[in-house]
Amino acid sequence: MRYSWRLLRLRAHFRSQLRISSNASHFQVHSDPNLQSLRFLSSLLPKHPVHGTASPPISDSQFTSIVKSRYGIPRTFSSESVIEQKESDHAVVFDIFSKSRDVDEIRKDLESNGIVISHDLVLEVLGKLESNPDSAIRFFNWVSGDYGEKLSSKSYNLMLGILGVNDHVKEFWDLNCDMKKKGYGISKTVRDKVLEKFEKDGLESEAEKLRDVFASGSTDKSPEKIGSIVCKLVRNNVWGDDVEQQLRDMNVSFSSDMVKMILENLCTDPAKAFIFFRWIGESGMFKHDEQTYNAMARVLGREDSIDRFWKVVDEMRSHGYEMEVETFAKVLGRFCKRRMIEEAVNLYVFAMAGGNKPSVDCLTFLLKKIAVSKHLDLDLFSRTLKVFTETGNVLTDSMVSAVLKSLSTVGRIGEYTEVLNVMKEYGYEFSGSLKRKVAYRLGRTGKSDEANDFMNGLEASGCNPDNKTWASLIEGLCAAGDLAMASDCIHKMVEKGDVSSAGYALDLIVNAYCQRRRETDASHLLSDLVDGKQLKPWHSTYKALINKLLQRGEFKEALKLLGMMRNHEFPPFIEPFISYVSKSGTADDAIGFLKAMTSKRFPSTSVFLHLFEAFFQAGRHGDAQDFLSKCPSDIRNHADVLNLFYSMKPVEDAASPNLAS
Repeated sequence: MRYSWRLLRLRAHFRSQLRISSNASHFQVHSDPNLQSLRFLSSLLPKHPVHGTASPPISDSQFTSIVKSRYGIPRTFSSESVIEQKESDHAVVFDIFSKSRDVDEIRKDLESNGIVISHDLVLEVLGKLESNPDSAIRFFNWVSGDYGEKLSSKSYNLMLGILGVNDHVKEFWDLNCDMKKKGYGISKTVRDKVLEKFEKDGLESEAEKLRDVFASGSTDKSPEKIGSIVCKLVRNNVWGDDVEQQLRDMNVSFSSDMVKMILENLCTDPAKAFIFFRWIGESGMFKHDEQTYNAMARVLGREDSIDRFWKVVDEMRSHGYEMEVETFAKVLGRFCKRRMIEEAVNLYVFAMAGGNKPSVDCLTFLLKKIAVSKHLDLDLFSRTLKVFTETGNVLTDSMVSAVLKSLSTVGRIGEYTEVLNVMKEYGYEFSGSLKRKVAYRLGRTGKSDEANDFMNGLEASGCNPDNKTWASLIEGLCAAGDLAMASDCIHKMVEKGDVSSAGYALDLIVNAYCQRRRETDASHLLSDLVDGKQLKPWHSTYKALINKLLQRGEFKEALKLLGMMRNHEFPPFIEPFISYVSKSGTADDAIGFLKAMTSKRFPSTSVFLHLFEAFFQAGRHGDAQDFLSKCPSDIRNHADVLNLFYSMKPVEDAASPNLAS
């Protein structure tokens, strides 16, 4: 069964039976023999075979509520586009047409800047070019030649005003002649502005001519005026034979621009707009074209007219017409704003099957909307990717990154892996930078299980995580404070990767442990990796951890690390040990330190002297004497050592130090 404007007439008739009670805020529905017929006919309305299923029966109260909401209180819906035209578009066009260029250069510049010529853009650019008539003329003539359908009566009037106030009198009258041929008239605003200019310049004959043209009824016969009359007639009356007869009696020659304008002006009452659309198409007074089909689609692209919307766009395509980019963008934005995500996906699939395919940015926008919807529907996600990739497109890092960022904003980082798996099904290949970004985010947000699944998934798919990916995961885990998981990860990292590249990851974990005053745990981890996995820590990692251990009084742990440093052939790191031993260590600590710092029996005499001096500077003469007694005989009898002790001996004590062998 096909929709009919006659059925909508019946709906409109029913609306006339509604009234708002003067003593109550609710609607009252009078008894009407058409009610049962209307309900019966409504139940027969088919859903779009792909885009929906039949609705269940509704009660009289529900039906009354629907009628009330649909017809009782007009609502204004936003017509903003989801993908807003860049604010700089008019500036780019201004720059292009400010210079004299041939047609091919103009077209190339517009394409390279992604400029789409639309009716709104034409109006915006002409508005900006009011004081630049030469550029305006070039722009208007170019649009007239290649995009004549984008010019309306309003466009012509804007251009007419530019010519009139900038001393292009001949061109002004030439354009007026062209407007008359198209059925357009001079608007009052343009008449007043140009008339003032003519009078100011003393062009009395031109001013009188303009008054005559306007007085002859130019404005009253303009499409805008006629369209306004039609809109008022349709909007303010119940549709019926009398309205149809009045429209016929107007003897209007309907153009695409006029029908489009009427439909757009009836956007707050989509049911009446649809009645008019059907009637004028079936009356023989006008044959719908791509422009009017698109105008009707833009009006119907909303939740309370969705079935009619799909019928119109399917019919439009069956007649060989395409959905305009402006229509797609506007309706897609409205669907997404109203959280009609399934319909938004249906619209995207529909548009991708046509000649005006949505841009890559549209795909990214839609995927982000699916990602942040109330319930993440992976089937819709998959369907969108399928239609995109089937046309030869490929998924990029920027798209994937945008989707993941959207998931993050609604707390769905745990669903990264599922979404990424769907993208992999449609040919996406991870780049190193994205793998690292995902690994870090999973670790940073405490999603350790999901992080483990992600890394295992990479390995299972043959896209083994490299050391940088492991390091990013470990960095995220450290930032989240999950050091146990970070320690497990570095063990897995060195088992599956290049041990020689794991120094950075170990440094991250050691620093994280130290920030939490867990230096001993850091030392044990480092020792395990060195002894069991032959990992070589960075020199700076050793130094930082030794300093922290000594500050915490963990002298023995620090000595172990000093020995490992020596085995890894790093330069000896003795200053913090000398400082620690001289201030709070014992003679045995001093001997232990000296033995740990060298593979020989003892280090050079200079190190002994340095340590003796540190004891004296700390005022620990007795401890220095005790340390000396435990030194090898060659140190005890060394001339420099004897001189040092003699110079530190109190003056009144003439006895020499006990340097017995």
